[in-house]
Amino acid sequence: MIYGIGTDLCDLRRMAQTLERRGERFAERVLGPAELRVFRARRARHPARGLRFLATRFSAKEAFSKAIGLGIRTPMTWSACEILNEPSGKPVVRLGGALADWFTARGLVAHVSVTDESDYVAAFVVVEVATQPQGGAP
Repeated sequence: MIYGIGTDLCDLRRMAQTLERRGERFAERVLGPAELRVFRARRARHPARGLRFLATRFSAKEAFSKAIGLGIRTPMTWSACEILNEPSGKPVVRLGGALADWFTARGLVAHVSVTDESDYVAAFVVVEVATQPQGGAP
């Protein structure tokens, strides 16, 4: 059963301006530890690839927060939600801390898709109820 659906569109030009204005502190605020390592490696090789990585993760987290119905407020935090890639390249949602507990207690599973094209990136998230919630109703 579908619990929620979220989508987000991000303008790469705005993301570039924000990154230029705030510097790496912006990336450190939005990205979790594993994402930050990937961002830094991609940015070091080619700055545009680092920017696209940051923008897709930002967009996916926005879409995820909409799908779970919380927005960016506790227990949903930027760093508690990481969008990583399996070896095949498939993006996956990895949660930590109180957000992981909240999500697991409801028996939820998330599916994420990200894309980028010229000046925009987009993300789409579907969250479904995969198991009976722990301890009763959500």
